[in-house]
Amino acid sequence: MIIVFKPEATEKQIQHVLEKVKTSGFPVDINRGAERTIIGIKGKIDQVARLRIQPFEAFPGVEKVVSISAPFKLVSRQYKPQDTVIDIEGIKIGGKKVVVMAGPCSVESREIMLEVAKKVKLAGARILRGGAFKPRTSPYSFQGLGEEGLQYLHEAKEKTGLPIVTELMDPRQIALVEKYADILQIGARNMQNFDLLKEVGRSKKPVLLKRGMGSTVEELLMSAEYIVSEGNPHVILCERGIRTFESATRFTLDINAIPVIKQLSHLPVVADPSHATGQRSLVASVAKAALAAGADGLIIEVHTNPEIAKSDGPQSLLPSMFSDLMEELKKVGHAIGREI
Repeated sequence: MIIVFKPEATEKQIQHVLEKVKTSGFPVDINRGAERTIIGIKGKIDQVARLRIQPFEAFPGVEKVVSISAPFKLVSRQYKPQDTVIDIEGIKIGGKKVVVMAGPCSVESREIMLEVAKKVKLAGARILRGGAFKPRTSPYSFQGLGEEGLQYLHEAKEKTGLPIVTELMDPRQIALVEKYADILQIGARNMQNFDLLKEVGRSKKPVLLKRGMGSTVEELLMSAEYIVSEGNPHVILCERGIRTFESATRFTLDINAIPVIKQLSHLPVVADPSHATGQRSLVASVAKAALAAGADGLIIEVHTNPEIAKSDGPQSLLPSMFSDLMEELKKVGHAIGREI
């Protein structure tokens, strides 16, 4: 349930309502927008409904009281009309500027990691990606370097200044990954690993949550709700392609999902054209389409020598290709009023 105040409501009136809500024992959030202040009341639906016995509409300064109809409450735009902007060391995800995250699929060696980091930084990437723990379909495939890979990522950050986003797969990895990463990534295969979602919800680090390959938009938002309901509001949603009957590409990037999520939720949305297409020749076109659809960021895989990549070489751009793409993205951004 949310309590919406009139634009002219005074701070004294807002605090009066806030005190009344708190005496009922429910946790609350305050969202102060440019025009209105909104109090969000957390709790089970039947319990919060009892608060309606208290006629909050009659309190001075209150415009209306609204029950949130969406199954996802805290991440819904009903709960928070204004966009959430997540600040990572001065880099804002969800604002006017589109944030590009780039790097190799897997952290394979110190030399490759440092070289890629320098090249993507030069081309304009704002965040460095790289997998130290790799969920693979085959148990015999490269599984990542673990903490050694995290150390290479950390060194790359020290040399370039790029914040790090990297995936974790198990609640037992959280403390370790938090030491090195600036953003905790939950991959598509773990989107509905609810115990993991609850644990990262107790973290203070931002979370990049990827949509599962067979999951609906509502299921993605419900997974985000798990994280936010545990106290971590810093969630970035990622459309990375879903499995359809089409076999021409690795997955099908659901362009529709980007504006749909924007309508339903206040959380920022990024797109992953690398995993969606699985082909480097298609990455640039799909990246530009995602930007035009309203994506707040992109995740692009880049490798200095894709032929020897231990994972996802066919979809990894060469640094020169990534540099060209960044120039093309600037043109699209300019056309739609966004900056790269």
